[in-house]
Amino acid sequence: MIDSPIFINDDVSFVSLLDMNFTKVLKSEFVLNWTAHSCSSCKRSGGRCRSVIMMNSFAFAWTGLIRRPAMVVTYSAEGLDVRTKLIVGFCAGAGGVLITSLFFYCWLRHRRGKGFFKSSFITGKSYLDRSLASDYEKGDSFACVHVFTYKELEEATNNFDSNRELGDGGFGTVYYGKLRDSRTVAVKRLYENNYRRVEQFMNEVDILTRLHHPNLVSLYGCTSRHSRELLLVYEYVENGTVADHLHGEYAKPGALPWHIRLDIAIETASALKYLHASDIIHRDVKTNNILLDNYFHVKVGDFGLSRLFPTDVTHVSTAPQGTPGYVDPEYHQCYQLTSKSDVFSFGVVLTELISSKPAVDIMRHRHEINLWNMEINKIQNRALHELVDPSLEFETDEKVRKRITLVAEVAFQCLQNEKDMRPTMAQVFEALVGIQNEEYKKEKGEEIEMEAAGDEGGLLKSIAVPHSPDSVMIKWVSNGSSSTTTTTPSF
Repeated sequence: MIDSPIFINDDVSFVSLLDMNFTKVLKSEFVLNWTAHSCSSCKRSGGRCRSVIMMNSFAFAWTGLIRRPAMVVTYSAEGLDVRTKLIVGFCAGAGGVLITSLFFYCWLRHRRGKGFFKSSFITGKSYLDRSLASDYEKGDSFACVHVFTYKELEEATNNFDSNRELGDGGFGTVYYGKLRDSRTVAVKRLYENNYRRVEQFMNEVDILTRLHHPNLVSLYGCTSRHSRELLLVYEYVENGTVADHLHGEYAKPGALPWHIRLDIAIETASALKYLHASDIIHRDVKTNNILLDNYFHVKVGDFGLSRLFPTDVTHVSTAPQGTPGYVDPEYHQCYQLTSKSDVFSFGVVLTELISSKPAVDIMRHRHEINLWNMEINKIQNRALHELVDPSLEFETDEKVRKRITLVAEVAFQCLQNEKDMRPTMAQVFEALVGIQNEEYKKEKGEEIEMEAAGDEGGLLKSIAVPHSPDSVMIKWVSNGSSSTTTTTPSF
């Protein structure tokens, strides 16, 4: 029951209104005003109010209160023809469907993107981070990379058989697989509980599709980022990692002679030099991320943490970065990782190649749990022989001893606490090549003059390092440049 006034025209009397049936009342011009709660009351009364637009009928009950306003807004049941009503009804229905679809799309996009955007901007708004967010919204098209289906890779790995596991890292498990075209591959399955997995997935795809170097692992493809699982497909590098051969399952005394270790150091330095020239910081350089083929050639992998060089010097990242034992000590002071952070990590790798010891070992003395601390202590105490792997013939082969000593000096400079005291990867690469070739001079007339207190000389002459006992003085004279004096330890 609607308890509201009815406004009628002046020419309709109350008596004549009572004599009319509902059809005549509807054909007369009138307007009925009511409020929402009145309408709700009517509905609760059992449906005594109803409207059937297509039949030109409208039924209602009223209490008899009639008003005659000065200006009346009228309604005529005959004002709309059937065609107009159909158009209005169709437009209303289409509008409702459109609004519902738009709402559902926004909800779905928010639900899918919530985890990604929550993590991808934690480490700052560099160009690479912004591009990841943009790529995420574009769908499943990746430039120049094949997109595998989950079923293909499930089949290739025999349903991710645990017997096919190649490694288990910080971001995912790697499986051996064989594709339908007979290619052998390594399939990385990112951990479900890793809240940054979409960011790391996109990092690797973005970097490996635009960088090409003989000592960087090749990416064959990946699954869609909207797949039930995030999977990356790499070339299969069959001979394990450097860590495996130094202190892992493949480690055997004498199995990795010094000349191979020096080759590994040079090829790794070459890959990092290339990354830095491309404005990429790896940020997780370690022996577990340096793969070896059957000829012991290097393939650097795992770019989940990699970034472009930060353009904002004020940018900091407090999220955990890198691997314990390899992380730049300056990071814990300023929360910034730079190209010199990769240099520090590479210094740890060099020390592992010299010693065959892991980067972290809690069974060692408390001051030597971190291998880089042990390296510095041994060098400053003129006890390098205590660090070197005995199987390398450091004590018996003078040529090997000289080269190991020089590489230890390079590592010593890479491991300086202050990043400004460390060399660049380009300088490290040139120094290692010079050690291998025994050519301690550059092209076009550059000369190096050594005054050694022992049998060995220093290297990386353009980088100043702290004084140490019996240090070696090196004078580097270059065409068009002034002399630079550098001090490095002697052993």
